Amino acid sequence: MTAPLHEARRATSDARLPDTQQGMRRRNLSRVMHTVAAHGPLSRAAVASRIGLTRAAVSTLVDELIRSGLLDELGPERPGRVGRPGSALAVSARGPVGIGAEVGVDHLAVCAVDLRGETRARIVRPARNRGRSPVPVLEELAVLVERVSDEVRRSGLPPAGLAVAVPGLVARNTHTVVRAPNLGWHDVDLGPLLRTALPLTVDNEANFGALAELWLEGESPEDFLHVSAEIGIGAALVVDGRLLRGTHGFAGELGHVPVRPEGPACPCGGRGCLEQYAGEEAVLRAAGLDPGEDRVALLAERAAAGDKEVRKALRGAGTALGIALTGAVNLLDPRAVVLGGALSRLAPWLLPALEGELTQRTAGRSCKVTVSGLGPDGPLLGAAHSVARAVLDDPVGAGGAERAG
Repeated sequence: MTAPLHEARRATSDARLPDTQQGMRRRNLSRVMHTVAAHGPLSRAAVASRIGLTRAAVSTLVDELIRSGLLDELGPERPGRVGRPGSALAVSARGPVGIGAEVGVDHLAVCAVDLRGETRARIVRPARNRGRSPVPVLEELAVLVERVSDEVRRSGLPPAGLAVAVPGLVARNTHTVVRAPNLGWHDVDLGPLLRTALPLTVDNEANFGALAELWLEGESPEDFLHVSAEIGIGAALVVDGRLLRGTHGFAGELGHVPVRPEGPACPCGGRGCLEQYAGEEAVLRAAGLDPGEDRVALLAERAAAGDKEVRKALRGAGTALGIALTGAVNLLDPRAVVLGGALSRLAPWLLPALEGELTQRTAGRSCKVTVSGLGPDGPLLGAAHSVARAVLDDPVGAGGAERAG
């Protein structure tokens, strides 16, 4: 089991269930699932002790979850416990899986994650998506989604849903990409184009990256600003373990915060935006390098070898990042700033200038800057885990406990 995914402090369900007998049952099913996921294998008695229900009530819930294929009985608990050993329970490795997909400027990716947090299938394909019509891009993505779905189905793992990460603004509670400047997309509804029968969620890639950081990185605080970059730069704010989305779902557009108002034009329509100084292509231009198959690896290799132009370009990017982050840190007072995506691989050369700007411009306010261990995989993993966690949060509503009929 991927333990950090199921830490107890994350175990509170986000589901808004009605305050009825049926709603209470669904909440209790969720509590059992989260408890076993976080601390299992556990006996029924141990689950009852942890969530404060009677052993009889927990046994009824557990039996329902076992019939649904969401929990497994592994046999007697390990020796050494006092009293008669109970049967150990664990989250099933044969239960539903979450399908996550990512539309990048230069790639498409799909993966499947089971309820234990383990990746069961994965495909990543290079793709030049900038300026392409959404139709062929999403047709290609749909083919990859179907391939991954077929692979897990052959293993007896039913997909529970599909979540898609995109590098753009997504209208809250919709499937519509309102604007993705680095793709050239405007007002694109992914639902009809993907033509999937699975329950669909679409969200900004930085949001999914932040959720992956929250769920998968054991040391992450519950209040942090997550910054990620590839071609563009995105950010997401997590407060008290929850994602802050904003009124329209557009919170976190750090890449289009102006750091030099008189600077170059940006695809978003503004001038001097952070992306024009700290995005991948901006750093490559400043370093005198041409775009290649793996831009970030090239920058990291040259910087590690002592290339003065590359290091200068990365210092400039770090400075721009520090300026842009100053406003966010002063306004929001996060406990930490986490660098993810491509930035994580370039952190040794970005951090000194970034931290210097923050220290100077925030009056020495304490805000730790850390580097994500997930790297560029964060958005894809966050998307897939969001679907898997939806099953834990609401085993009935997400197609869990009622499948047994």
